Amino acid sequence: MNPFLAPCLRAGVAALVALAVPASAGLLLDADPDWKEGEVTMPAAPREAALRAIDIGTPSPNDFFVDEESVGVGADGVVRYTLVVRARGGAENISFEGIRCATGERRIYASGRKDGAWAPLRNSAWQPIVDNGYNRPRAALARDYFCDGPAGPRDREHALRLLRQPRDPSNSSGVHQ
Repeated sequence: MNPFLAPCLRAGVAALVALAVPASAGLLLDADPDWKEGEVTMPAAPREAALRAIDIGTPSPNDFFVDEESVGVGADGVVRYTLVVRARGGAENISFEGIRCATGERRIYASGRKDGAWAPLRNSAWQPIVDNGYNRPRAALARDYFCDGPAGPRDREHALRLLRQPRDPSNSSGVHQ
């Protein structure tokens, strides 16, 4: 084999592999290899009046809400929010989470307690957003609300506008309603 051709072939194969990996697998190449997560501050406990229902795009026995008062966009580009999941029987799960649009990842920082306090998760780490049953609300928030591919909202006000006006899934251009 021509010695000049081998590096070109390796680069071509690497490019094809990168293109074959779906972005939803959370394996996007990080545009900023020196990225560092900013300091995370837990929000106040969610208030009923601030809960906005979200559509996760599939039938579910649960209802999903984001606490608008908790939504923020850090200088690190992470969209942070409180997710409230309610079962039809009355059970409720509350978590404080983050989505990093640039890499297609999510992180759960803490779970909410009945007294309004937060219990930090011991194994809180960035993980790919996989569109399965458990992660469906996170995938919907990333795809239909907060992220435009690897681009996240500019600031809190932009994130709230996106939350209040999700993308129209029947519109293939991805334009918000």
